[in-house]
Amino acid sequence: MADLQPVETALSALLEGVAPLEAERAAIDAASGRVLAEAVTARLDVPPFDNSAMDGYALHHADAGRWLPVRQRIAAGHTAEALERGHCARIFTGGEIPPGADCVVMQEKVEVEGERARMPKDVPEGDNLRRRGRDVTAGSVLLDAGSRLDAAALGHLAGQGITEMMVRRRPRIALLSTGDEIVDPGQPLGPGQIYNSNRPMLTTLLQRFGADVVMTAAVPDDAPSTRHLLGEAAEVADVVITTGGVSVGEEDHVRGAVEALGRLDLWRLALRPGKPLALGRLPGSGASGEARFVGLPGNPVSGYVGAWLFLRPLMGALLGCPAMGSLPALSARAAFATRTGPRQHYMRVTLDFGADGIEAHAFADQNSGVLSSCVGADALAVIPPEASVAPGDAVRCLWLRAD
Repeated sequence: MADLQPVETALSALLEGVAPLEAERAAIDAASGRVLAEAVTARLDVPPFDNSAMDGYALHHADAGRWLPVRQRIAAGHTAEALERGHCARIFTGGEIPPGADCVVMQEKVEVEGERARMPKDVPEGDNLRRRGRDVTAGSVLLDAGSRLDAAALGHLAGQGITEMMVRRRPRIALLSTGDEIVDPGQPLGPGQIYNSNRPMLTTLLQRFGADVVMTAAVPDDAPSTRHLLGEAAEVADVVITTGGVSVGEEDHVRGAVEALGRLDLWRLALRPGKPLALGRLPGSGASGEARFVGLPGNPVSGYVGAWLFLRPLMGALLGCPAMGSLPALSARAAFATRTGPRQHYMRVTLDFGADGIEAHAFADQNSGVLSSCVGADALAVIPPEASVAPGDAVRCLWLRAD
């Protein structure tokens, strides 16, 4: 199998010449999961003023250890007045530190009699204060271009009063399922037919990767229908993805259809599961005048693994999101034994995080048709070609909980 190509070679070819899609404006309430097209600069200091980290009493640290008259009460959202030395102020969490005070004593440590409060000794300057600009300073970069907007990032933007931002347009995807044997769930099964598990699985993953699936179709096993549907898909999508039909069998028409319409690079990968992978380009109506084509194997596990290894980085390149270029890698101890042949194996594993490290447990049946091996999988354990793994050996695992 000297002609088998490494995964990295195919991935490099897939990403060659891919540029981020155009930018569009998005409201913050509709921006979850989007990718910033340009950096966002902070408008405000956060916090915008020195404030109290807890309920207590504000004072000058040199006045600690004394009885002090309580001169004002400062709740969050109210303006504080200047505080003279030898006095203190009742203050609540988030309340503005009054000029003249430089620390806060928590209320549990203070003895109160009427309008006087006795402070403990040795209160350090700055105690229980949240200083202005501690989190963010005005003019600094709040989030870089290419940042994916998760819950924390959106909170960060909202803290600046930002209501909209420029993000990358979501990649438009056409997802075509080939094979007369494939039937959509809800339809009756005929002899020799199976339900289409690839479509909902890949649609969910593509949405997770930040894409919009704008077209789905079942492709009959004949050349004219295959050419027609591929051409139609390329007119509406940035990326056309097929499952099945990329081998060299008499009923595999995708290869010929792509070659007739555009350009095809067919790869045989040193990869298990998922040796056959078709890459190419189809003439389309997009900004570049073409749509990228990715032909995944029809076996559902091969499609699942291929989506993580190839579709996720492709979506990342279209979105201008460097973090999606590769999956986070963890080192774990194998709780299994295996031996590989000439292809690199991506085994579906669950990970146990213990006090003495991470342990990887492989699903018992790693066949490419056993989709249950992907259900609940935390990672893909990468086993190099012609390698042996024994229990306790270190294995590199690609984390699947990244997005």
